[in-house]
Amino acid sequence: MIFDALKLANILRDAARAEALPRFRRLDSSMVHIKTEAIDLVTEADIATEQVIKAAIADWLPDALFVGEESVAADSALLSRLADADFAIVVDPIDGTANYAAGVPLFACMAAVVSKGETIAGIIYDPMGDDWIMAEKGSGAWLRRPDGEAVKLSVAAPKPLAEMVGWTSVSYMPEQSRPQVLANLAKVRVASNFRCAGHEYRTFASGHGDFGCWNKLMPWDHLAGVLISQEAGAYAARLDGSNYLPHHVDGGLLVAADKASWEALRREVFTY
Repeated sequence: MIFDALKLANILRDAARAEALPRFRRLDSSMVHIKTEAIDLVTEADIATEQVIKAAIADWLPDALFVGEESVAADSALLSRLADADFAIVVDPIDGTANYAAGVPLFACMAAVVSKGETIAGIIYDPMGDDWIMAEKGSGAWLRRPDGEAVKLSVAAPKPLAEMVGWTSVSYMPEQSRPQVLANLAKVRVASNFRCAGHEYRTFASGHGDFGCWNKLMPWDHLAGVLISQEAGAYAARLDGSNYLPHHVDGGLLVAADKASWEALRREVFTY
């Protein structure tokens, strides 16, 4: 089938503008709930935004498997269907919910398209900046704006380890490995955490950073960003060196400017 990535991009935009933006900095405590722990939140806006996206996709592509973060929260068995799906759309209605709930304007709306176990398109929409970064497999990575302007993206040129800037968190690393990894991070120039994978991938794929490492691999958090990063020239793999695939939910993930940078980071920093 011929897939219209720009149509999906506009579905994300319309949903975010209809449901997420009007609620931003207008949530009260009754609209914010803890899912699994205090740092894992869901808001009324997450649920409403996903519902709008799901309905629009059902009208457009009724045979597509829809895998949304909040849909999986309601029915965990849905996630197991992704590996064998002929065609699926994976959605994070608000990536960076903790930021969103706190009134921090650093959140995103993301979607990835999976066909027969392979990510073929990825879109990250920034509601505050009103633009997308996006990629279709084999077609490069692009910054696109609603007026039609498109700018090709490219990752930064490789740098020595001591000059690298990147994003990571020890939150989901094995507890026994955290002290060593935190000590190892002194070997890079800057290690940050935006609490929003969408903006971490955006910054990396736009050439403003050198690596990203994550450990909790829910597909709605990473499928779009990994494809966009790869199409912008990055090297990406799980920490054991294997390819990252849509059904993976663990094993760690590292993206870097090239394979040599990936290997240096894996050897010197992410040693667990």
